[in-house]
Amino acid sequence: MTAPPGTGTGTPPPLAGGANGPTALRPLIDTVLDALAAGARDRGGPLPAGGPGAQAARVRAALGDVLPAHGTGDHEALRTLVHTLAAGAADPADPLCAAHLHCPPLAVAAAADLAASALNPSLDSWDQAPAASAVEALLTRALAAEFYDTPHADALVTTGGTEANQLALLLARERHGPALTVLHGANAHHSVPRAAWLLGLPPATELPTPAGVLDPARLAEALAAAPGPTLVTATAGTTDAGLVDPLLRIADLCDRYGADLHIDAAYGGLLALSPRHRDKLAGLGRAHSLTIDLHKLGWQPVAAGLLAVPDTALLAPLAHQADYLNATDDTEAGLPDLLGRSLRTTRRPDALKIATTLRSLGRDGLVRLIDRTCELARHLAALLDAHPSFELHAAPTISTVLFRPTHADDDRLATLRRTLLHEGRAVLGRTHADGRLWLKATLLNPHTTAGDLDTLIALLEGSTHR
Repeated sequence: MTAPPGTGTGTPPPLAGGANGPTALRPLIDTVLDALAAGARDRGGPLPAGGPGAQAARVRAALGDVLPAHGTGDHEALRTLVHTLAAGAADPADPLCAAHLHCPPLAVAAAADLAASALNPSLDSWDQAPAASAVEALLTRALAAEFYDTPHADALVTTGGTEANQLALLLARERHGPALTVLHGANAHHSVPRAAWLLGLPPATELPTPAGVLDPARLAEALAAAPGPTLVTATAGTTDAGLVDPLLRIADLCDRYGADLHIDAAYGGLLALSPRHRDKLAGLGRAHSLTIDLHKLGWQPVAAGLLAVPDTALLAPLAHQADYLNATDDTEAGLPDLLGRSLRTTRRPDALKIATTLRSLGRDGLVRLIDRTCELARHLAALLDAHPSFELHAAPTISTVLFRPTHADDDRLATLRRTLLHEGRAVLGRTHADGRLWLKATLLNPHTTAGDLDTLIALLEGSTHR
């Protein structure tokens, strides 16, 4: 028997799925794990030292010819590239890597993500993802019910807050037409005005937030002056400081003026699960739509976002038909129609890692992680507030702490941050508040200890004295 044309006579490389997939994966996973460990040892800190130029040179040297004439084999390729990635990573699992809303994923979530990659379901038609589509449907409805006390609450899985915010504005546009006015605070995520631009809406109106949150009095003035249908976007967990807008008062104003309300709770939304913190989100369930991210306080690998709504009927404008994916007769015969669950066609089963994590931890386990992380932020704030070398901006609302060296001007502070990055010693963010530049520590690592926070302060104190 001859080989099929163009295939050659060699055996094709093994697949990740099928009956033999696990056997093929097992030794490769061992190689990956060894390379991850070796890369972390070589990095030796929260990120590689030397800055962008040095890191780019290391990657070029390791990678060599991106498309070589002859392959090096699976194990060599994995050893080289995974090691290079790990040695050059900004590792959010390091306690001194605390700049962004960039969580260290739980091991159980990453392991579930491996299964998703191996099986490669695509959630654009049921016949590509029979079990994965059922998992997603059950997960999204269960999570939506955590935020809405309504009979038919639902949610869509998104790539994160940006996509969820864009979908929220799209749905509002479809309800009210292209003359929709979008009002948001200066504290809102940049994806909100960008979504208005992408959707062809009038330029979004930014309201000043001198205290860091939306001022109901200013919002009332803007609502009274709005020329027609209006969408107000509030924030529950700002990117810069983790602040929460006064959601109840904003919801009352939206009701009074007949405006729709979208709440971007990408950062703070999961506080609703915690009896200790849910009062910060009073009014959350009155929104027409909610953005939630589980790759922040849910400890999921990117991506793991949601757009939640109080009734699945609100998602009807997303309905779409493509005969090869959701033929009308197939839908009428009972095959689930998945195209209206996203603007994307091909979609990974990101619901699997989320569902696996929730089953593993349970509600109480996830709440413990949330509460512990928020407590770490309060502890860091107390240390900084008591330290003569630092100025604390304010007590943290969630897990973001803003502070600055007492005697450093803005230029010195910016230089200090870049120096720590270049040396690979710490990853801290930066933001402006009250007319000044502040360092930002965003704590999302529940394994961080009080000793780690002491180490961070000692490192910063030593760096300010150089």
